[in-house]
Amino acid sequence: MKNIYDPGYVKKLFNHMSASYERMNYITSFGFSIRWRRQFLAKLGRSQDKLHVIDLLSGLGENWSFLQNHFPNASFSALDFSEQMIENSKKKSAHLFKGKLNLMCEDILQNTLPSDHYDIISCAYGLKTFNTEQIEILAKQVSRILKPGGRFSFVEVSKPENAILFFFYKLYLGRIVPLLGKIFLGDPSDYKMLWIYTEKFGNSSLLQAIFEQNGLEVTYDRYFFGCATGISGTKIK
Repeated sequence: MKNIYDPGYVKKLFNHMSASYERMNYITSFGFSIRWRRQFLAKLGRSQDKLHVIDLLSGLGENWSFLQNHFPNASFSALDFSEQMIENSKKKSAHLFKGKLNLMCEDILQNTLPSDHYDIISCAYGLKTFNTEQIEILAKQVSRILKPGGRFSFVEVSKPENAILFFFYKLYLGRIVPLLGKIFLGDPSDYKMLWIYTEKFGNSSLLQAIFEQNGLEVTYDRYFFGCATGISGTKIK
């Protein structure tokens, strides 16, 4: 039986979905992914200071224009371990940052990022592909690379607690989205995995406890009746 949390499997999955992932993220969230993105990034605040900002599990760079708007004088980095995601995000990087984005193809769970370096960490829609052990490693890495007093915010599509909403959400993500994947991409199997990951992930409540154990002050965040959840906070000084 395949291990859906194996980094090699996850990388292969996202390499395969890379060309269509931004479009399908919009579809799988009923179009709410952009609104949730604005909301979770707003928790980082705004600053004119010369900060160091990093976008983890950066995908196709969907967070970048918002981050640039919030932190116009910052130095920006982005990290993803999918080679195709990195390759397909280079055009956006060149357009937004004029070659000044430090775009890294690395695994956040095994990385070469400097300690106590970043003022701001963002991460959208990548948490569901981690099991509990990997989330513990992620929390340690976030605590290590973030400056004391630095801020972070994460968001993930989640399993709603409301039974009626959950029924329709499961039907949509589990059945309709793979059908759309077949229509647009000729392959429903990759997008069927998005619901499997989402159902196993549940919500971000587990992250709160794990991140708090690693020297981070954490707030649990809910979006649209729990259809997305996340955590935000600061590294304790």
